[in-house]
Amino acid sequence: MTAPRLLLVEDDPALAELLEFRFRNEGYQVQVTPDGDEALLLAAEEAPDLVVLDWMIEGTSGIEVCRRLRKGKTTAHVPIIMLTARGAEDDKVRGLDTGADDYLTKPFSPRELIARVNAILRRIRPALAGEVLTVGDLSLDAVAHKVTRSGKVVALGPTEFRLLRHFMEHPGRVFSRGQLLDAVWGSESEIELRTVDVHIRRLRKGIEAEGAIDPVRTVRSAGYSLEAN
Repeated sequence: MTAPRLLLVEDDPALAELLEFRFRNEGYQVQVTPDGDEALLLAAEEAPDLVVLDWMIEGTSGIEVCRRLRKGKTTAHVPIIMLTARGAEDDKVRGLDTGADDYLTKPFSPRELIARVNAILRRIRPALAGEVLTVGDLSLDAVAHKVTRSGKVVALGPTEFRLLRHFMEHPGRVFSRGQLLDAVWGSESEIELRTVDVHIRRLRKGIEAEGAIDPVRTVRSAGYSLEAN
């Protein structure tokens, strides 16, 4: 299973080094920057699975970085934990209202931060925490690379597996062909949009079950979603 990607935006070199070391030991891929402008560029190049974001940083402020990430097409749903020395209630409310999922006031324990990151990923992206995803009668074990429907093992190709996993991490959400292309094949892929339709058909064929409803829903003029039937 691919290690979760974490973007750490912190301009205190000692703290950044400590947190990078601790998160890498926990199995995370970590990108570190002290600069808000660079953080936005890094997130745009490849959306992280979670952002740990200091409020007071170089360049664009943490609160503005948070606001822009929430408006970004590929980063709108990326979890954000804000770090700050600002402990006033109004500051916490402002940070949460801007789009942060959690808020940690300095000084803090790295162990607590890691626990909060793990908790958010378990809740929002279960597969990143190594857990089995379940939507309706479908189950996907990301570690064992196994899919079952109603308890029966389903044979899927690697692309269909990644496609199903993405759907199961966001049940009910509608994805355009372009969004699926970016998520499953990567933003630099030269694969054409109609290729997505081919793999959707293969996925449907792979998970079909006699007498059961197709859980992959086509949304006219919008894309596809996975429904829990």
